[in-house]
Amino acid sequence: MNSVNRDSIIAILLLVMCGTFFVASFDIRVPNYGTLPPTAWPRAILTFLSILSAIYLVQSIKNPPESTKTTGGLKGLISEFKNPIWCFALYLAFLITLPVLGMLIGGILFVFCMLTVLSGAGRSKYLLHSVIAVLSVGLMWSLFTYALNVMLPEGMLISFS
Repeated sequence: MNSVNRDSIIAILLLVMCGTFFVASFDIRVPNYGTLPPTAWPRAILTFLSILSAIYLVQSIKNPPESTKTTGGLKGLISEFKNPIWCFALYLAFLITLPVLGMLIGGILFVFCMLTVLSGAGRSKYLLHSVIAVLSVGLMWSLFTYALNVMLPEGMLISFS
């Protein structure tokens, strides 16, 4: 059996957190009206996260990650965590531009930029990234706006009211 590694510990912590939150969901007050109890969505999401965390645990035990040696200093730290730094920077830019661009345009640009940064640039990839960004954010925006009647931030460029 393989030794316990960092991924195994993270997976176990995720499972403990999911279990704790699932138990805490029993303290949610259930009103006498409505058809869907307020505990339905949290428990569904926690169940899904628990399944993913269990898969993560099994994979981390079966195939432990290879240890990589990084160069020291700030340059080595930045090169090791380049993708998470990009993700946080792009999300910060999305949040800052949200009042101007709105959820629809800002979300499409955010997903497009994230895909381009993480999977590389290229003429054929730009088309694929554009299609994925428009479809995923457009469907999500339509679902929240029309099916769930949740008003998402519109921004200053386009107003739907």
